Amino acid sequence: MNLAVAATTFALVIPAELPDKTFISCLVLSSRHRPLPVWIGAASALVVQAGIAVVAGGLLALLPKLAVRSVVTALFLAGAIYLLAVTEHAEQERGERLASDEDRALTRPESFWRVAAITFGVVALAEFGDITQVLIANLTAHYRDGPAVFTGAALGFALVSVAGVLAGRTITRLVPMAVVRRLSGLALLGFGIYSAVTLATS
Repeated sequence: MNLAVAATTFALVIPAELPDKTFISCLVLSSRHRPLPVWIGAASALVVQAGIAVVAGGLLALLPKLAVRSVVTALFLAGAIYLLAVTEHAEQERGERLASDEDRALTRPESFWRVAAITFGVVALAEFGDITQVLIANLTAHYRDGPAVFTGAALGFALVSVAGVLAGRTITRLVPMAVVRRLSGLALLGFGIYSAVTLATS
């Protein structure tokens, strides 16, 4: 396992996920329910989705090298456009709607594992096909090191979910999520341009 690949994945997943609807939903849910089961449910769902993304990226890597490079370039550029074009307000609304949907499924007195299970289900469905999942699949195909990408992604997801649960409101006050979204988009744009140049000169 290449630790540099794991570190790169970790560094990319965190800013891509911070302004995401999943982060917002963790923030809202932890303000309404006990933080620990919310974090367990959300972090478990994100780790499972990271595994699915790594498997998808591994399958993508089986394609001919030119096809892999073309798809990876297109996905990096598409991810950059998404992060730069979609407003943070829209993601915040989606996150709050996710939290409201879960609240309707919970009745008091709430059990620890019921909160964790419902959070898991909501976050897993919301994250399926999300920009960070596409990013993880892309990195797996690009580096061809699934264990390293999974490790970096899982650690990044665990950190983002615990940040959303424990310090979400403080983070959103100190760091505008719109700025994080733009920086994430620019990072993916840089990867996309690099991949495009590599593709053109190979």
